[in-house]
Amino acid sequence: MSTSLDLTAAAPSAPGEADDGVWLACIECGETFAPFESIRYTCDHCDGLLEVRYADPPTFDDFEGRGVWRYADALPFEMGVSLPEGATPLHHVPRLEEEVGVERLRVKHEGMNPTGSFKDRGMTVGVRVAKELGVGRLACASTGNTSAALAAYGARGGMQTLVLLPAGKVAAGKIAQAALHDARILEVDGNFDDCLDIVQDLAAQGEAYLLNSLNPFRLEGQKTIGLEILEEFHADHGTYPDRIVLPVGNAGNTAALYKCFRELVQSGALDPDDVPKLTGVQAEGAAPMVEAIEEGNDEVRRWPEVETIATAIRIGNPVNAPKALPGIRNTGGTAVAVSDEAITDAQRALAAEGVGVEPASAASIAGLRKLRERGVVDDDEQVVCLTTGHLLKDPDAAFAAGNDPEPVPNDTDAVLAHLAE
Repeated sequence: MSTSLDLTAAAPSAPGEADDGVWLACIECGETFAPFESIRYTCDHCDGLLEVRYADPPTFDDFEGRGVWRYADALPFEMGVSLPEGATPLHHVPRLEEEVGVERLRVKHEGMNPTGSFKDRGMTVGVRVAKELGVGRLACASTGNTSAALAAYGARGGMQTLVLLPAGKVAAGKIAQAALHDARILEVDGNFDDCLDIVQDLAAQGEAYLLNSLNPFRLEGQKTIGLEILEEFHADHGTYPDRIVLPVGNAGNTAALYKCFRELVQSGALDPDDVPKLTGVQAEGAAPMVEAIEEGNDEVRRWPEVETIATAIRIGNPVNAPKALPGIRNTGGTAVAVSDEAITDAQRALAAEGVGVEPASAASIAGLRKLRERGVVDDDEQVVCLTTGHLLKDPDAAFAAGNDPEPVPNDTDAVLAHLAE
């Protein structure tokens, strides 16, 4: 496993290929590349995953403004294609906190981004990079949220957008977003991983610019989730959370948050002992990352068949696993799989606190509950759960999880009588 992904690795020196202190580096072989001279998603030499690297990682004192671009000093540009995004709420959930039995529980609700998911953070950076590279067509494979975000940011940037979706496996609310933002939508007779294979082929042939989280610039925007969590939690409580629990699909957020923490450690802004434990949650029907963690594997085995109500994490081959597995292990975290029933129950529990999320988002709460029951999470821990998408992303699932409408006569006395029953 690459030592460049160690939590306490020193800030790297800028190679000759760096552009204003920014470059791309392979996490496997260490080869470095100029960031914007040509399009690349993986290493030219070993096909390993690439990371964006910085010669001078910032501290908290370097940030100003609001939203994702508050953190421009930690990003490749001063400003991206913006709607704007970020500055999402860190909710208090007192009843859920008491029920789970931890010292403190906060919920970071990424569903409050412009298109209703965390994907907007990656797209504001990724589409800006596409403009820098001069590409004509943007493309992604998606379980729904990526397509909605890419379509909106592509439209904002005046660029053509192509999205590939697994036929019959994407929530209607997400398809509607991509369609309204004028994306060209192709429904593939296969699952998400099949869609990603095709999009990668198209990108390799120069037919489109890939903006799935295989693209290293996507994760730069997503790491601002971690910066916001740390800043707001510290402002409210004078400390940092012990643990961050998050849903895992393609493992981009896990990789991005770990990168955020590593860069803060490099700059001296965060002590290694204060780094939160990254804890991943997957649905039982799509849990290759959990399998790898539980079996102690350095690689993830691709699951050819995956199924769960949590469509946003219905992924059998998480491409960011080589970055995410070290993130979980090097922070002292873990991973757990939960049932669809536990996810729906957690969705209802969040809704009872006024926090409306799609099923995949609720996996974080379901996972925390399970880890508390197992004694993995202690009662004195301060925990942040990440919820990744808005309730209205999947209205059918929300309707199924909620109360049924009650028919009443067109009469006030009859309504009162009904309520009294």
